[in-house]
Amino acid sequence: MNILVINCGSSSLKYQLINMDDESVLAKGLVERIGIDGSVLKHEVEGHDKVKIQQDIPNHEVALKLVMDALVDSEHGAIKSLDEINAVGHRVVHGGEEFAQSVLIDEKVIEGIKKCNELAPLHNPANLIGISACQKILPNVKMVAVFDTAFHQTMPKESYLYALPYEYYEKYKIRRYGFHGTSHLYVSQRAADMLGKKPEQVNIITCHLGNGASCAAVKAGKCVDTSMGLTPLEGLIMGTRCGDMDPAIVTFLMDKEKLDTKGINEVMNKKSGVLGMSGVSSDFRDIEDAQAQGNEKAKVALDAYHQRVKKYIGAYYSELGHVDAIVFTAGLGENSAKSREEICKGLEELGIELDTQKNKVRGKEEIVSKDSSKIKIMVIPTNEELVIARDTLRLTK
Repeated sequence: MNILVINCGSSSLKYQLINMDDESVLAKGLVERIGIDGSVLKHEVEGHDKVKIQQDIPNHEVALKLVMDALVDSEHGAIKSLDEINAVGHRVVHGGEEFAQSVLIDEKVIEGIKKCNELAPLHNPANLIGISACQKILPNVKMVAVFDTAFHQTMPKESYLYALPYEYYEKYKIRRYGFHGTSHLYVSQRAADMLGKKPEQVNIITCHLGNGASCAAVKAGKCVDTSMGLTPLEGLIMGTRCGDMDPAIVTFLMDKEKLDTKGINEVMNKKSGVLGMSGVSSDFRDIEDAQAQGNEKAKVALDAYHQRVKKYIGAYYSELGHVDAIVFTAGLGENSAKSREEICKGLEELGIELDTQKNKVRGKEEIVSKDSSKIKIMVIPTNEELVIARDTLRLTK
């Protein structure tokens, strides 16, 4: 059974075609700059050279048509006909309280996703565009929505409620939702596998560290706390997002800088994080290079980033009571040995002992803790597409 996984952003479209008989990736790619000058499709099929197609791509429907054409192309295709696509799984960022698990897409589901648009205005509308475009091209194929927020719906009220008047939760559903759920689910289950146990037998702290970043406390296979909140702005310092801060700063800056709500949101979401702190870049590789050249602001930005992750690990350690493993995943978590070392430094008294030799690994599944470490430290490359494909298979088979 072949499943097409679609991850639709506001100006991009990522995809993978997965053969679920053996979970092999038949093809994958990325369409960038949809509706913007310089549109391009980067397409890759197992055993073939990468293909780059540059042409005007004004909208997501054109982008998806280009992807379908690439998948069945006689030279660089992965299948002979679109009839070989048996189901489609769509990543949807925000499911609110409406969706605590993946669902088959119908009109009722689409209306439910629309209700969550105001909670994720940059993401959900784009996800819906991808669903609509796919339905036009593959009208008879079953489709599934897999939500970033679903894994975190097991959090207890004390973890997800804010200390605001309760009426705001009742009226507007203001609460912590959490994101990167498919990633936290995948790596926590893989960590249990690597420990030779079932997910319900272990407690794990997962650290999804990239340009967007979040931590989660996973107890017996279920999320009990996570760092992101109502939106992906809360929690860790990120590439361009501020993360946790005194909420009074918002109104203070609005007054001092004469900012409206759009302006302050722009500052907090796109001009802050390590970019704002360092003045260098939102790319951690650039900041590490700047630090090596003696840039003090770059050093402080990295120190602050590592310190914030360390603080969440400590908090979740106390919340879980017993921890079997800490997992590092996503771009920075998988590839930066230096960041993992800095985050784990000073946590030895908690039974978290990193082996600096084992830690010299990039993008590869590995246990990088000392043999004597009470808590295992793991690097596990995330695979959100496979989670989406598995859920799609389960609901459509």
